[in-house]
Amino acid sequence: MLDCLLKLQDLRVYFSAASGLFGKKQYIKAVDGINLEIMAGEVLGLVGESGCGKSTLGRSIVRLVGAERDSMILYRGDNILSYNKRQLKGYRKKVQMVFQDPFGSLNPRLTVGETIEEVLIVHEKTTKSKRKDKVVKLMDAVGLPAHFRSRYPHELSGGQRQRVVIARALAIDPEFLVCDEPVSALDVSIRAQIINLFEDLQRRFNLTYLFISHDMSVVRHISTRVAVMYLGKIVEIAETDTLFENPLHPYTVALLESIPDISTEMRGKRKILEGDVPSPLSPPEGCRFHPRCFKSKEKCAVDEPPLMEKGSNHFVACHYA
Repeated sequence: MLDCLLKLQDLRVYFSAASGLFGKKQYIKAVDGINLEIMAGEVLGLVGESGCGKSTLGRSIVRLVGAERDSMILYRGDNILSYNKRQLKGYRKKVQMVFQDPFGSLNPRLTVGETIEEVLIVHEKTTKSKRKDKVVKLMDAVGLPAHFRSRYPHELSGGQRQRVVIARALAIDPEFLVCDEPVSALDVSIRAQIINLFEDLQRRFNLTYLFISHDMSVVRHISTRVAVMYLGKIVEIAETDTLFENPLHPYTVALLESIPDISTEMRGKRKILEGDVPSPLSPPEGCRFHPRCFKSKEKCAVDEPPLMEKGSNHFVACHYA
């Protein structure tokens, strides 16, 4: 049985918005009461439409955004939300992030070698020659030739820049990576190469991933389990094959049927989502998905369904799953 590496308990991330009518303070509830466990050595895929809170959840895990009082992020049993600066620096040696936009997350004034070495200067007190050797080894691990050390981000392709970002994340030997849409900005052919690289690195370095994406085919390829997120809530969690072969939540069904399929037999049979995601400023009462749900009944507009186990390690938040 796998050990629990990271556990989220009632995780809530709210952002202040402009005051509403009569000056009443409003909050965008980006992440609203999430309970989730990530096991050591697994790849947990996190999927959902744009604006559902996936990236905010990932950023809260690496403490790039704060969380509300009483929220808990337990890393190997310790609540990281109570960490001081020294403890947080130690935590970030174990937990790193790979961002969606490789160009935006790299300093244009630093070369590839300097970008990777900068992490070692901050976290590892070692000699310059040892840092140089490690930079070369990291570049080799992600498929970059050593002479790229002197190149700047603007001289690289999108795939090469993402390899630099991955090498930087691996520089201090982490055990957990939060991957926030790491291939969505890349061409399809390059995307496959980077996905294969992630799989190879996981085996070589015994890594755990939270892999955030809106691309269901990518998630199916790389994930061990999949969590489906809608408007700040987790609505379904299951092992990958189980979720793709037997989705129980209507939202998951609609997401899977949105995957492109050129076969004629599916024409007219797909469950197509209508309308937009409601505003997180004022989410619907009851089940948040009910205004767009093809199974919606009166109860759905009143009672919020809890996330309950409907099968072996298959959890769903739906009254009529």
